[in-house]
Amino acid sequence: MTAFVDLPYPPRIRQRLLAGALRGTLRLLFRGLIRPWMPIAGQRTVLRLLTAATLPMRGVLRSAGQLGGIPCEWHRPQQDSGRVCLYLHGGGYLLGSPATHRALCSALSKRCRMAVCAIDYRLAPEHRYPAPLIDVLEAYQALLEQGYAPQNIVIGGDSAGGHLTLTSALALKAQGLPLPGALVCFSPVTDLSIEQLHQPPAGDPMIDLGWIRQALDLASQPGVDSKDPSVSPVFADLTGLPPLLVQVGEDEVLRNDSLRLAERAQACGVPVRLERYAGCWHVFQAHVGVLDVADLAIQRVADFLETAGRHAR
Repeated sequence: MTAFVDLPYPPRIRQRLLAGALRGTLRLLFRGLIRPWMPIAGQRTVLRLLTAATLPMRGVLRSAGQLGGIPCEWHRPQQDSGRVCLYLHGGGYLLGSPATHRALCSALSKRCRMAVCAIDYRLAPEHRYPAPLIDVLEAYQALLEQGYAPQNIVIGGDSAGGHLTLTSALALKAQGLPLPGALVCFSPVTDLSIEQLHQPPAGDPMIDLGWIRQALDLASQPGVDSKDPSVSPVFADLTGLPPLLVQVGEDEVLRNDSLRLAERAQACGVPVRLERYAGCWHVFQAHVGVLDVADLAIQRVADFLETAGRHAR
């Protein structure tokens, strides 16, 4: 099912100004600095600085820990439904950490009334894929060992973390292990061949083709076929996967990855909801608490999980 999502009310002038300022800032500081010419250490520093000012939600307790031997951060709400989300941050497998995604994870925790565990999976170029996948599978197994029922586990992520969400679910299915109750993907990467990128008229203020190619070169194993279903979920047999929510902005180069994934999931009989947000860019949900549209998107995640939970019972 595809939904074009609009705010239930016209954006206020302040919101329009904020969105314009954010778009310009991201174009200048994110897309302008996180480029192939900058060393990876420098790119990581830029991302840390850009996200340092984001404010986690009040009423959510954050603590450091380990899950299956993987460093992580837990976000626990005051009201807990008993559900847990294994969250996988984005960053092209090169950048990012639980610290860069605290605002988003704490919002998911509070709005969805669930514990959120953001794992600090291994990054490239020090650790190429499938090292991150191995980390996710270890963490997921640890959640099962802690007593979480599979139907109460959600795996979610953004961008490369959305890719990892899908490939981990496919790996669990291939190994005959119990699958989570739901999958949530924000602007996921689904086709490593990058042959069907979108060119939004307004431009993508976040990422460009040069940086995408750098990430693929540094994170992928040499000689891997980019259309192999094990690394490009859009070509995989998705049959049997749990309910899937995909949210994507219309103004991003990776928009078509989400559209094609939803088509593939529907063809394989997977309960899927694709939400398309006009005027929004790559992982706009990270601006929760600032942009009304990001708040709406997170609330729709909560609504989706409630529906998926009722179907699971």
